[in-house]
Amino acid sequence: MSAAFSPPQLEARSDFRAIARWVRSGASVLDLGCGDGLLLRHLIETKQVRGYGVEIADAGILACVKNGVNVIQSDLERGLAGFDAASFDCVILSQTLQAVRHTEEIVLEMLRVGREAIVTFPNFGHWQQRLQVAAGRMPVSKALPYQWYDTPNVHLFTIRDFENFCHGHAIRVLERLVLHEGRRVRFLPNLRGSLAVFRFEKWAGG
Repeated sequence: MSAAFSPPQLEARSDFRAIARWVRSGASVLDLGCGDGLLLRHLIETKQVRGYGVEIADAGILACVKNGVNVIQSDLERGLAGFDAASFDCVILSQTLQAVRHTEEIVLEMLRVGREAIVTFPNFGHWQQRLQVAAGRMPVSKALPYQWYDTPNVHLFTIRDFENFCHGHAIRVLERLVLHEGRRVRFLPNLRGSLAVFRFEKWAGG
């Protein structure tokens, strides 16, 4: 393994810190859309997890290899048919759910492959986003940093939307953390939080 995961890199992603707290030591982990593999590397170093990253971009694959992370090149939109049911303790999808087209299928596949799942996503219900929409513009912010014409995001949704999705698909939310600029938001989270982190599982018999 190369040099240890640097604190400044971890500090830049508050959702990574939340995920690291929730993943148990020694767990088997699948990190979907893993990018450069830094989250999985951090989990390997601090929690001794075992697992793989899944990434489609060539640059991400090369970065994962440099970071000493096992990675599989695959398109998430094609599903997770290559993985057996319940083959991982935890499946992670960080700040990617809003950028995939087959959202429902991917979440359900995460719960087929993993005993539990963790997702993080920007909250479109944050008051700054609402204000920009009310002013007649598509929102641009730290959580949603793209212009309308070059955004990779295809589904913009709120914390409440995701909770309703879980309720309608027999998904049990185990933990929820809402953040803004790295700080936890407890009061009016759907209005004041810009980033959401959920840990969830399939209801027994669901």
